[in-house]
Amino acid sequence: MRSWSRWLTRALHQSIQSTSSTASAESAGPRTYSRFISVVSGFPKNLGQSNNKYKPGKMGDDAWFIANTKTADVLGVADGVGGWRSYGIDPGQFAEVLMRNCERLVKFARFDPIKPVNLIASGYQELRAHRESILGSSTACIVVFNREDSSIYTANIGDSGFIIVRKGEIVHRSEEQQHYFNTPFQLSLPPTGHTDVLCDRPESANTTTFPVCNGDVILVATDGVFDNVPIKLLVDTLHRVEGEHDQVKLQMCANSIALMARSLSFDSKFLSPFSINARRNNINVMGGKPDDITVVLATVAL
Repeated sequence: MRSWSRWLTRALHQSIQSTSSTASAESAGPRTYSRFISVVSGFPKNLGQSNNKYKPGKMGDDAWFIANTKTADVLGVADGVGGWRSYGIDPGQFAEVLMRNCERLVKFARFDPIKPVNLIASGYQELRAHRESILGSSTACIVVFNREDSSIYTANIGDSGFIIVRKGEIVHRSEEQQHYFNTPFQLSLPPTGHTDVLCDRPESANTTTFPVCNGDVILVATDGVFDNVPIKLLVDTLHRVEGEHDQVKLQMCANSIALMARSLSFDSKFLSPFSINARRNNINVMGGKPDDITVVLATVAL
């Protein structure tokens, strides 16, 4: 536990610095529109390995970003497909560069806030332009808060996702996309000759629009969270920070979710959401699913 805490402390000190400046700058002036107050937390699966030292925007094979413009706040996560490691390909690089591309497009206002699927498509297209050096596969989930109409616009491909909690209940959530059990939809750039690789188009992403209210809590996360933390426990935890504008308290909530997911993922006697789904598919397994864990948490503030 001590090594987890030390890693988390170092990582979150930097993540708080990177996400708090925008919120502070906006709160200093008049606030015509609502805004997101956002934090991030998480762990790489193989904590302590030399290649898993903290890097902004990356949690093992997971990647994330938080970006803001004058009229929109954008949250994104991606989960690199670990199977590529056996081919000598870094599974986290594809996800990291995909999210970095999307973040840059947001910061330069080269995206439509009501069409996040186009943001994913543009980020993926940039990857395709450099396919000689970046190979692999990844899920992706983008949540855009459009301040002008106080609505969120989402695009999700695969088994990362989001939930929105209001008054202790889920009022909106993503739809998981699976080809079959434990095989999510994914964007891919396989090496030459790999013709049997799953490769879904960005346009296959499930897209939604939903009006949000002051105090709503939005959790965007990779499957390392949803596969290990029961949904009721997630909702109960998020309910405690509904309406919370204090970034430190939000950070503590995000840390709590990340630690829960991490602990449960290595509990061999726990009937996890992953184990329950496996049994529904006639696979008799028990315990959590060790995985990279990424938690991006936001509340809506007027």
